[in-house]
Amino acid sequence: MSLRETLDHDSWWTVAGTGAGYGLILLVLFAVLFVLPFLVFYALP
Repeated sequence: MSLRETLDHDSWWTVAGTGAGYGLILLVLFAVLFVLPFLVFYALP
């Protein structure tokens, strides 16, 4: 069995999807909790 066939298994797609979803959630939370308040306070006179 080649490496390509091994990595084409459904479980690896699940791992990749979980990692991508987790990373996306962390990115959104970082933007909401840190970037947005920074921009709001930076825009205040």
